[in-house]
Amino acid sequence: MKQLIAIALLFLIAACSVNRVEDYSDTQPALDLREFLSGELRAYGMLQNRSGKMTRRFTADLQGTWNGDTGVLEERFVFDDGEIQFRTWQLQHDGNGHYTGTAGDVVGVASGSARGSVFQWAYALEVPYSDDTIVVSLDDWLYLVDENHLLNRTTLTKFGFRVGELTLLIEKI
Repeated sequence: MKQLIAIALLFLIAACSVNRVEDYSDTQPALDLREFLSGELRAYGMLQNRSGKMTRRFTADLQGTWNGDTGVLEERFVFDDGEIQFRTWQLQHDGNGHYTGTAGDVVGVASGSARGSVFQWAYALEVPYSDDTIVVSLDDWLYLVDENHLLNRTTLTKFGFRVGELTLLIEKI
């Protein structure tokens, strides 16, 4: 009986596979952030709370410029309640699809990698909460659909617990 339980647990653990960027190495079209995040872009997105309820919608205008492996991505978000937020990313391609980035509300350095048509990176972000701010961790996944469209799915966590999700479509204009 103990052996049967052990085997069942092994199958359960194997079924709970982890999404890894390396699993996308053979997917096409290949994503190069230096190419996609160049020029004018428009984004459409929503935020959801931990139970999946949509809490905010937004549009964003983005402008990306690159000088070799160093880039700047300027973002202007307009939320459905009228709030406007700005973020300017300083991006660095470190070779072999690896990127780092900083921004004013990013705590420390964002770090991640592109493989095939997918880019994943993680970072901590200071976000408004009530009359203050809190720091949440982001697990950010970008999926290149075609040369003009990128889907972004982000899980936000606090103390290891999922507190929200962000879904975003970015298109070149």
